[in-house]
Amino acid sequence: MTTTAGPLTSRPHVEACSIAEVLLITPVKHSDSRGYFSEVFNEAAWREAGVGCRFIQDNQSLSLLAGTLRGLHFQIPPFAQAKLVRVLRGAIYDVAVDIRAGSATYGQFAGATLSAENGSQLFVPAGFAHGFCTLQPGTEVLYKVDAAYSREHERGLAWDDPSVGIPWPVPAEEVKVLERDRCFPRLHGLPGFF
Repeated sequence: MTTTAGPLTSRPHVEACSIAEVLLITPVKHSDSRGYFSEVFNEAAWREAGVGCRFIQDNQSLSLLAGTLRGLHFQIPPFAQAKLVRVLRGAIYDVAVDIRAGSATYGQFAGATLSAENGSQLFVPAGFAHGFCTLQPGTEVLYKVDAAYSREHERGLAWDDPSVGIPWPVPAEEVKVLERDRCFPRLHGLPGFF
């Protein structure tokens, strides 16, 4: 029987993004000749890091092409969702836009590159529109949510709203996006949902 000197778990590295409530969380990877082990979610450790919600569902997406843009999506109360986003394969540029009326950072965004290689996760609180653009073909994204999906409460924000000014990594004419996502209103047209 092989024993180790202590547990392999350790606290993740946590960094506040340009909007303090949006967190970049990078779990520790314990590597050896076989590969690595990483504790990618631990409710107590993530709560200590500032993720105070309870996740109830995991969702996974596959984007076959680089330059696929999904978003900017959100749900309104009482089904508003917080999300914890990570990449299983490939890489994305992940974005959260503050749509909380009256917030000091209303209309601002926080963005980060998440990849299978860096293992980083983005925590997106409720009250933020969320979206990402794939940087590699065959990108798989897994995200946890703290509220059930409700079609009646699903809304969106225009991914290319110039007042928000997200520097997407793909030229607008090359973005692969659903027609539905092209029809979302700009920030000035959003009611005060939050």
